[in-house]
Amino acid sequence: MLDPRRLRLVRELRRRGTVHEVARALSYAPSTVSQQLAQLEQEAGTPLFERVGRRLQLTPAGELLAEGAGAVLDELERLEQSLAEATEAPSGTVRLAVFQSAALGIIPRALTLLADEHPAMRVEITQREPESALDEVWAREFDLVIAEEYPAHSAPRRDELDRVPLCRDALRLATAPSPPATRAQPHPIASLADTAALPWVMEPRGTASRHFAEQVCRRSGFEPDVRFETADLQAHIRLVEAGHAVALLPDLVWGERAPSVRLIDLPEAPRRTVFTAARRASAHRPAIVACRDVLSRAVAFLQ
Repeated sequence: MLDPRRLRLVRELRRRGTVHEVARALSYAPSTVSQQLAQLEQEAGTPLFERVGRRLQLTPAGELLAEGAGAVLDELERLEQSLAEATEAPSGTVRLAVFQSAALGIIPRALTLLADEHPAMRVEITQREPESALDEVWAREFDLVIAEEYPAHSAPRRDELDRVPLCRDALRLATAPSPPATRAQPHPIASLADTAALPWVMEPRGTASRHFAEQVCRRSGFEPDVRFETADLQAHIRLVEAGHAVALLPDLVWGERAPSVRLIDLPEAPRRTVFTAARRASAHRPAIVACRDVLSRAVAFLQ
């Protein structure tokens, strides 16, 4: 009999390339991963791995096993889902990955609803960038993810994941409250074009939000002067409040609070799409359904 836990290891080895990366991703010691892979090879009765320098490479038989491991793990997940559906109420643990503005705007009310309505459930929440989180849900590191798509920037798609829309989130120009707090913004700002000579705060290069913000500025005829770079949107807000920078902020970041900065609509009123994604094999698990339900109602409360 092939152990499903070891099947996951060989699948992760194919995905990540090294024993050390597999161990780091799954919070195991590298020696434990090596021992489990050796045991799997004994169970299979055929060589699954070969050393190529310092790396462990899959043989053709290993590739075949890694390819089939996904189907086996999906079927086990469906069986667990069927057993869970036989219970009267959602229970168990849901591992949820979220990006920061969703954590600020949606999660507090959603957790309150879950605590009131589904006390047998446990939700573990980790902040992740949406693009990497989608891959990690597919790899079974999380059960559910709140992810995003910016205009003209599609998030990665996997056939194994289903998507459920959560909301359309407006994106606006954020400037210091009037009157300006510093000399950095000496005149009232009426449009995006008025920020051409001002300092900006943006998320790091490579993120969808950074690409969107730069493109918006370029379409308005200028290259933004990005003096501050951070993924922390709370830091964006503080810099804007103090008049040291301008930024593009999503409405979701305010949650149930009133904005503390001046917000200006952008040309064409762009919105990002916020959605949840789960593995199709577990999408109907009662705990996943309950999480999606309270997330949807938490968002509806904000709109």
